[in-house]
Amino acid sequence: MHNTPAAASPKPFDLTSTAFLIVAFLTGIAGALQTPTLSLFLTNEVHARPAMVGFFFTGSAIIGILVSQFLAGRSDRKGDRKSLIVFCCLLGVFACVLFAWNRNYFILLFVGVFLSSFGSTANPQMFALAREHADRTGREAVMFSSILRAQVSLAWVIGPPLAYALAMGFGFTVMYLSAAVAFVVCGAMVWFFLPSMRKEPKAATGTLEAPRRNRRDALLLFIICTLMWGTNSLYIINMPLFIIDELHLPEKLAGIMMGTAAGLEIPTMLIAGYYAKRFGKRFLMRIAAVAGLLFYIGMLTVHTPALLLALQLLNAIYIGILAGIGMLYFQDLMPGQAGSATTLYTNTTRVGWIIAGSMAGVVAEIWNYHTVFWIALVMCTLTIGCLTRIKDV
Repeated sequence: MHNTPAAASPKPFDLTSTAFLIVAFLTGIAGALQTPTLSLFLTNEVHARPAMVGFFFTGSAIIGILVSQFLAGRSDRKGDRKSLIVFCCLLGVFACVLFAWNRNYFILLFVGVFLSSFGSTANPQMFALAREHADRTGREAVMFSSILRAQVSLAWVIGPPLAYALAMGFGFTVMYLSAAVAFVVCGAMVWFFLPSMRKEPKAATGTLEAPRRNRRDALLLFIICTLMWGTNSLYIINMPLFIIDELHLPEKLAGIMMGTAAGLEIPTMLIAGYYAKRFGKRFLMRIAAVAGLLFYIGMLTVHTPALLLALQLLNAIYIGILAGIGMLYFQDLMPGQAGSATTLYTNTTRVGWIIAGSMAGVVAEIWNYHTVFWIALVMCTLTIGCLTRIKDV
């Protein structure tokens, strides 16, 4: 009886963990306000042809890989990750201001994308800082990371519909300035509330090593995740223009579709994390790939708003499992190489953008936006084939 009051006392409020959740949400919002409408912005405001729109996404991904690789190596070797995140947020603000008022394609591609690549790196750097904080404080890292990922998905529930509402109601300048405000608040939260963790010199080892074990399976998983993220990138680039120009449906539907998918991804991620040990990561990835195949068949055949929204359940299963399980799968295949595994997984998203950007614009210009979904369907089929050859962990 003597210990009862202590056992019943509530947990103290954890300001640092709460700040991590808010920062995860804000970095998500900053991205979710910009990416969904980018193809529309380039088409309507910059007056770029479809091939040039696709090339813009490819260029963005290449610059993003170069910047993120440089920052990943540097941040793991020396300095304070917290200061780096604040610096990335500051450059993200400059990028948003440039996109708000500049309409020159090449300035946006080479200067704007370079700055925004730093801004988008704030999110993975925040996850890395959260992992270090969890390891140092003894918190359960996988669940903490899953909750932070759910915050990013929550941002993508709100962000795309809000982006379309701002862009269509007030113009792209207001939309980009809203993203700049998100970066400002995010930088302030990081500076005042997140912990500082300076690197020891020994932390330099193994940051970007090749897999020491399971090389074939790690390569297969890289191909699988790249194909899956590539189809998703094709969808994000192509879908708004497909909805508006080919189906002649309202612009806001594209934002609602993206928001609906992101909302459904949250329970999907949490359920996948819960059942990963019971069923294995390969089984869950196979479920995701089949859901993706059915989703793109639906996008080719279903053209009414209600059914397009209903299809987002399949999209959420596809991306929710990939986002929740993919990185953990890499880490399991590369034991003792968590940094390299995480970087490898992150780069599958960027290589996916390169493939999608290269194809989406050219295919849409030569044929139409409808044809792009046929390519996504072929990529899903290849994904299922690769998943039959990878080992489970």
